[in-house]
Amino acid sequence: MPLALEDRLAVIELVSLHGHFVDDGSLDRLEELFTADVVYDLTDFGQEPLSGVAAIREAAWALGSANPVAHHVTNVVVTAYEDGRAQVRSKGLGVKADGSCGSVSYEDTVVRTADGWRISYRRLSPRRTPLSGMTEPG
Repeated sequence: MPLALEDRLAVIELVSLHGHFVDDGSLDRLEELFTADVVYDLTDFGQEPLSGVAAIREAAWALGSANPVAHHVTNVVVTAYEDGRAQVRSKGLGVKADGSCGSVSYEDTVVRTADGWRISYRRLSPRRTPLSGMTEPG
């Protein structure tokens, strides 16, 4: 079943707010983004997945000044599932204090809760190889 326009806009705003909250140091507001049992999958970075909002918050505080100073989310694509959940694919750019920049892909599963849409699963994948490493056929 397709998502209503209002739901699509709410989901896009949800993934956009992540960067604002983190960049502002508003880590006390992460419950507005994630379900209590969220899985934040960092395996593509060689780390174990984080489970729960508290673990995400603690990881961000632990990074300290290594956190990007700016998170930018773009290319947001929302695909509805039959069961009321939705998949959200987006791109992220992180700008460090020294001006260097990195790129990631986000793969999110979002669910509608009594408090609105929330991310229940997020996978981050670094973007380091053009064309995802694909070479010309031939």
